[in-house]
Amino acid sequence: MTAVATARALMFQGTGSDVGKSLIVAGLARAFTLRGLRVLPFKPQNMSNNAAVTADGGEIGRAQALQARAARVPLSVHMNPVLLKPQSDVGAQLVVQGKVEGNAKAAEYQQMKAGLMPRVLDSFARLKAAADLVLVEGAGSASEINLRRNDIANMGFARAAEVPVVLIGDIDRGGVIASIAGTKLVLDPEDAAMIRGFIVNRFRGDPTLFAEGMRMIEGFTGWSPIGLLPHFAEAIRLPAEDALALNSAPAEKAGARIRIAVPLLPHVSNFDDLDPLDAEPQVQLVRVRPGEVLPADADLILLLGSKATIADLRALKGAGFDIDIAAHVRRGRPVLGLCGGYQMLGQSVGDPDGIEGPAGAVETGLGLLDVATRLTGEKHLVAVAGETSDGTSFAGYEMHVGETDGPDRARPFGRIDGTREGAISASGLVSGTYVHGLFSNDRQRSAWLKRLGGTSSRLDYEQGVEEVLDRLAAHMEKHLDLDRLLTLAR
Repeated sequence: MTAVATARALMFQGTGSDVGKSLIVAGLARAFTLRGLRVLPFKPQNMSNNAAVTADGGEIGRAQALQARAARVPLSVHMNPVLLKPQSDVGAQLVVQGKVEGNAKAAEYQQMKAGLMPRVLDSFARLKAAADLVLVEGAGSASEINLRRNDIANMGFARAAEVPVVLIGDIDRGGVIASIAGTKLVLDPEDAAMIRGFIVNRFRGDPTLFAEGMRMIEGFTGWSPIGLLPHFAEAIRLPAEDALALNSAPAEKAGARIRIAVPLLPHVSNFDDLDPLDAEPQVQLVRVRPGEVLPADADLILLLGSKATIADLRALKGAGFDIDIAAHVRRGRPVLGLCGGYQMLGQSVGDPDGIEGPAGAVETGLGLLDVATRLTGEKHLVAVAGETSDGTSFAGYEMHVGETDGPDRARPFGRIDGTREGAISASGLVSGTYVHGLFSNDRQRSAWLKRLGGTSSRLDYEQGVEEVLDRLAAHMEKHLDLDRLLTLAR
């Protein structure tokens, strides 16, 4: 192992989006942590509606939360100083160093970026002062030269912070030689000089068949080959950040006895609430898109969180899901709403201050809970622990705007520090809660499975994630030159 005498940093950029940057950084974070280094992850700018609550009272992208977990360090707002959360009519919510600072549409944001760079560099300096190694993840594609002016996510940051770059290409997409060599071709020479090595990701088959390809890329670019990284199939068991992960329909499970239907709406958020259920052998998750019908044999309908509750409530009704949900309840089967899903189950959702769109907008809810929601400017971000109405403990987090109240709050979903949380309908069939991460709790998940006709869970979900991260680290050690990466870091 090469020793790291002072804090260093290395950035990982991609030839495009979804080439595996987040997963590679997570695997390297665990691998270098196991080598005894204090590793901290960093992403200057992220765009995602899947976020996590930090120990210092803010929010960051879910990918950086996973990377911090891999590095076995607490979450910090400085790991992702700029987070964009797409909304409906107002563009994207802008979160800076963990706190909401308003909304911006795409063109407006391009003009704002230069002013954000000092705060990005401030967060980076704070992490570097506390680490042996900072692993930096870029965003999108390094070759988006049309967005290079005022860039804070890729080469703009690398140049400003003087951080060397490793470029990642995805061979599974095809054309990886051209995509890596083409990146060198289109980049400004001073930007291209920041790239010191490359990784070819998601290889399948005999690696000797691409040895010549690796040499060709090195010849075209002059960059060092760091490794040909085989596809890591177990990545599906780790929390995903991009909603593209929802596009993959899970395979039918032969032993599944519980069917849970999940309507997928345009602004779905915090969809990692599904991961523990996906991991359960006795649960078949059925993701239902607009234009499809919620299955009549579903044991539970689960409404996920939303970054734009009113817009998604309209989309839900436009797809006819409201009719399917009402029929499901008439058949005596339960519905659970999480966060935005909880808000949709009520009588109405009002937006008097224009948080999500035009001020004063009010949308009629599904009317399955006798509560109403008023969206507010203040965002509630907090880790929580408590117990549900049946006495089963849970731990999770809340991340929402809005206050919900009404008669059904007299039957709370649970209690947190003795305070009522959520609501249950008079029939007991419809429940809503603001708590995310509910199903990550083995006892809580077991209680739901038994309630739905299954058996107690035998799955230790959190331990399973840890084991996958360890195997991912071993995968990195085997196929990448980690000593070379440490040599490149500055």
